[in-house]
Amino acid sequence: MTDGRQEVDADLVAAILREQHPDLADLPIRPGALGWDNQMWRLGEDLAVRLPWSTPGADALLLKEYAFLPGLAAHLPLPIPVPIRLGQPTALFPRSWIVTRWLPGEPADRAHVTRRADAAQTLAAFLAALHQPAPDNGPVSRDGRGGPLAAIDQGLRRTLAEASDRGLIADPERLLAVWGDALAAPAWFGPPVWLHADLHPANVLTSDGNICGIIDFGDLCVGDPACDLAAAWLLLPDGCMNAFHSAYTPAPDDATVRRARGWALGKALTCLIIGDNGVHGRPGGKPTWGPPGKAALARLLATEG
Repeated sequence: MTDGRQEVDADLVAAILREQHPDLADLPIRPGALGWDNQMWRLGEDLAVRLPWSTPGADALLLKEYAFLPGLAAHLPLPIPVPIRLGQPTALFPRSWIVTRWLPGEPADRAHVTRRADAAQTLAAFLAALHQPAPDNGPVSRDGRGGPLAAIDQGLRRTLAEASDRGLIADPERLLAVWGDALAAPAWFGPPVWLHADLHPANVLTSDGNICGIIDFGDLCVGDPACDLAAAWLLLPDGCMNAFHSAYTPAPDDATVRRARGWALGKALTCLIIGDNGVHGRPGGKPTWGPPGKAALARLLATEG
């Protein structure tokens, strides 16, 4: 254990599989990816093991995916990483973990969406299918996603100021105007719907220029669909917004689009900061996140008002 993090290697993954799921233990194991909350190990060709590694609440996120994703997956037009096994805490690894389906494709921060019309339809169809009224016991976001934009107002302004201080944006006042318009939009009065709530390019898979899968449902929650509709500004190429909104059913009203632009601004600024951290070798930085964030800000300003 180092800095509170469980040290994991292929031998440990094999050991916890032998302990709880021995029928899977002889499949080849190799590193997959390292996320904010979890690390992933490939298991054979079709499966992956996801284990919490950094944040204290990562266990709960995996348990949430295990509880809800199998029921949601049957109604979605794109593949998602459905959990098929649950691992319990033991002396070998003292946290909960899951085995999921492995999805082929490349993250959209590395392999950008290029097929404009197809991707707009694909994303709209996925979100329309996901955004169904949620049950009363649906999970609430840990940090305000899907709720009123006012809850993230201070955080967004700090992120905007930081991006400006770093010289990453040239027009903070115009971006503040976008934010002010989003804050002033009427609130969501419909029923809470299911949300992915973390649709940035690294959580979307592409193949041949189109979206082919959606991953990392750790922030799955219920709330305002505008939170997810924001993804269109970060994922789709220029000139796709009208096609996306027309394909989403029912078409979002003006207030929802305005709130979505506010969520998109927050996500884009975060991508910009994380990308800059990656360029300069700072902890947690991911250089491939910067360009999608910058492109999203340009799109938001192009559709200002």
